Amino acid sequence: MIRTLGYCLVVLVALCAVGLRAGAAEESYASLVDEAMARMHAAMAKPGTGDPDRDFAAMMIPHHQGAIEMAEAELRFGRDPVLRRLAQGIVVEQQQEIAVMQQALAALPPATPTPSASSGASSSHGHH
Repeated sequence: MIRTLGYCLVVLVALCAVGLRAGAAEESYASLVDEAMARMHAAMAKPGTGDPDRDFAAMMIPHHQGAIEMAEAELRFGRDPVLRRLAQGIVVEQQQEIAVMQQALAALPPATPTPSASSGASSSHGHH
């Protein structure tokens, strides 16, 4: 009886430890995603220049970076093989697209603010 009770106690302690680790992982996942979203939204909310090409790239770069950070959180904590493969693809593809947009921004002539720039990208961007 005492031996069975001791075994049950060991199993119960082990299960509690697993549950605590799982809760910590979810909290860490949630905090990583929340932080990524906050950074992304702050960077996307910057006022536009009035140049659609410049504003598009400037807004989409942090949007893609946010997607990369969220995909990295999935790779760190997720277990589903389909979603993990998707997250790996997101990291690679979004990094490539960021590089293209950074090159395009560098090739554009300097921005010259216009009166319509005050309604720039920050007020008209959408989410998907």
